[in-house]
Amino acid sequence: MPDQHHLYDPLPAAELLALDRQHVWHPYGPMPGRQEPLVVSSAAGVRLRLAQPSEGQDELVDGMSSWWSAIHGYNHPVLNEAARDQLGRMSHVMFGGLTHEPAVRLAAKLVEISPSGLEHVFLADSGSVAVEVAVKMCLQYWRSLGRTGKTRLLTWRGGYHGDTWQPMAVCDPEGGMHELWSGMLPRQLFADEPPAGFDAPLDPAYVAHLRSLVSAHADELAAVIVEPVVQGAGGMRFHSPGYLRVLRELCDEYGVLLILDEIATGFGRTGALFAADHAGITPDVMCVGKALTGGYLTLSATLCTARVADGISRGEVPVLAHGPTFMGNPLAASVALASLDLLLSQDWAREVERIGAGLLEGLAPAAGLPGVKDVRVLGAIGVVQLDHDVDMAAATRAAVREGVWLRPFRDLIYTMPPYVTGDGDVARICRAVCAAAREG
Repeated sequence: MPDQHHLYDPLPAAELLALDRQHVWHPYGPMPGRQEPLVVSSAAGVRLRLAQPSEGQDELVDGMSSWWSAIHGYNHPVLNEAARDQLGRMSHVMFGGLTHEPAVRLAAKLVEISPSGLEHVFLADSGSVAVEVAVKMCLQYWRSLGRTGKTRLLTWRGGYHGDTWQPMAVCDPEGGMHELWSGMLPRQLFADEPPAGFDAPLDPAYVAHLRSLVSAHADELAAVIVEPVVQGAGGMRFHSPGYLRVLRELCDEYGVLLILDEIATGFGRTGALFAADHAGITPDVMCVGKALTGGYLTLSATLCTARVADGISRGEVPVLAHGPTFMGNPLAASVALASLDLLLSQDWAREVERIGAGLLEGLAPAAGLPGVKDVRVLGAIGVVQLDHDVDMAAATRAAVREGVWLRPFRDLIYTMPPYVTGDGDVARICRAVCAAAREG
């Protein structure tokens, strides 16, 4: 008889791995995969339980928040109850011609907590789609106003915005994850990487560089799009919020829209609820995702100002021509509401600060390791950068031996722990990062 908690008989780990290797494509991996993944059988709190031991460990502390999304950890009773309650009502209904309370309340909550002036919310499936929608909003805004020549985007190097078409076009075209497609993607405009350092003073030469690009190309620029304060998968680099203020001023001066991609930075990760809050600015369009549902379900949102929405609505085609099948999914929206309420009901800023302090202390020894180029911490983000590409297999084994799950990439070993990670587990994550840096 099947286990009463399963709708199917659980497969032995060896059989599951064989089927995985035969049929399943993993992110940024070949087919079949070269490295055998670890099989997770369950998760609770900040721990992932393995179906079979690895490196002597049968459970691992998650140092990644499942790619930065599971900010409350796993199997959280509040989020579980929100999902169960909504399942008893309806798991999905189309959003064309219909609406429902979870989506309406979620949109209102996002408007309430986001930078002032963002008033309208488009609910999408994933972060990458949120960026697609943001770009489409800006392109259609200028088209509606008769400025049909404003079709290009400006960003800075070192960025990452997703894996679909328009987002790939504004990822770093040299050395980035989408270099393969550089000859086919729309040709966008790239500024140099922003100078490193959250607390670094503004570099007048870089400010002049940004001004020269925006002013010279204003007639063809629909929008500037950047990741605010933290450039994520493009290199885990931190920059001064002052450059966001510079971009806001330049966009206003030269008639260009500003998109902030807060998919990785939103909901407290950098120490502010949104990274834009560090700069005290409001973008014309903002994208959120990842932590929106606390890692339970895929959901994202693109927020915009009344100016953008009104401009689109005055056009020859007065609608935003986009509508995913699962737009406004009530199950995801209900869990997102519960996640936001949970986050805002506690002193999340103090928890992020606590984790950041633990990362600063615990990662400090890494600075003296051979091959380590830089160690940096911002909010609940800790990064060890090597002077060479990480040996993924060796670094992963080293972290697992310490009882921690990490996912290094390129020359980076980094961590973004769930906000519920205790001090002891933060210290354990730091030991794992240092071990991975020694062996990777």
